[in-house]
Amino acid sequence: MTKMRSWLSIPGDSASTLSSAQASGADILVIDLENAITPQNKAGARQTAREWLLANEAQAWIRINPVGTPHWRDDLAAMIACKPHGIIVPKVANPDQLRTVAAEIYEHEQRSGIASNSTQILPIVSDTPQAAAAIAAYSSRDATMPRLTALTWSADNLFAAIGATCKRDTGGHWTDLFRMIRAQTLLTAKARGVAAIDAPFGNPRDSDGLKKYARAAYADGWTGMMATHPDQVPIINAAFTPGHQELAYAHAIVSAFEDHPGAQAIQLDGMMLDQPHLSAARAVIEQAL
Repeated sequence: MTKMRSWLSIPGDSASTLSSAQASGADILVIDLENAITPQNKAGARQTAREWLLANEAQAWIRINPVGTPHWRDDLAAMIACKPHGIIVPKVANPDQLRTVAAEIYEHEQRSGIASNSTQILPIVSDTPQAAAAIAAYSSRDATMPRLTALTWSADNLFAAIGATCKRDTGGHWTDLFRMIRAQTLLTAKARGVAAIDAPFGNPRDSDGLKKYARAAYADGWTGMMATHPDQVPIINAAFTPGHQELAYAHAIVSAFEDHPGAQAIQLDGMMLDQPHLSAARAVIEQAL
């Protein structure tokens, strides 16, 4: 199973930066063709990222430009043939728009001889008020999205779009609106059965703050987290890796249920455990693999 703890975003216009990012220990490298690249440098970044991907083996995803801009189709045309593991789609308005991207990817896969649906998709589902209002639609089992691998959210674009003046309260916690969007993204990902990737922690120099935030995110059920600086990667990886005691207890729960086939509940160390405890234990073990 591919680990999805840390997703390190790197500008796509510097081959040396991309190469140095490989040493960060990030589970996934996000080659950014959108936020970090000025309009006049889009074509050059596309070419640099393409050449680097063809020359290097990496668990890399491509952050393309939003649908509706002049760039997103060119991004896909340049990058799909390089066989990235997936595409990150920013500013997605709704699942229908995501299916438009998926259809375009399919055409490039066919031209490049790549197996259909092998290129995965991760949408950023909160960049506009319209997008945030449509988050729950991703949980519909009637919505066919075989490429959908995870959901993530971001506060910055929504913050600007709604004219907010702060994202965090005086204690450093998300304000009510952003806490709601974050929780809805997590719940929708779980309902859909895909990974839930938390937004990046704002201050790359605040390692103690990141450690607390990432560990709390893991406790909440997030699968992993975006990173904006290589120094954040080891902290995120540690936070999203089960500790020895946690893992040992999870194995003990699974073993106890295996010793009592068909039991809906068991007693372990004086505590009654039922099926939700078993599911949680299995999730801990899977996260450690």
